[in-house]
Amino acid sequence: MSTAQLAKRLKIKQPSLVELEQSEAAGTIELQTLRRVAAALDCTLVYALVPNKPLETMVRDRARVFERRRREHVEHSMLLEDQKVTSKNLKARLDEIVRETNPRLFWD
Repeated sequence: MSTAQLAKRLKIKQPSLVELEQSEAAGTIELQTLRRVAAALDCTLVYALVPNKPLETMVRDRARVFERRRREHVEHSMLLEDQKVTSKNLKARLDEIVRETNPRLFWD
């Protein structure tokens, strides 16, 4: 479809459509305008946020940060008492945290 044809469907002039295309390329177009263009093309606009990694991985990563912050203040004392946290203990603790903690807290 040409810009002239699409402009006619949108009931705008062709130069205005070119401006719309430029604003879309610049990332400044409004969602309402995209919806109008989609409707003119007999399409549905789908606006989505797609995670860069699986949600499960994101939750575990945030749980690690959450746990690290929680244990920082006691880890020093544990070392003095010869109670170093092993990676095996840490993995078990992380699994427990993921199971038992409200995931909303991981993003604080």
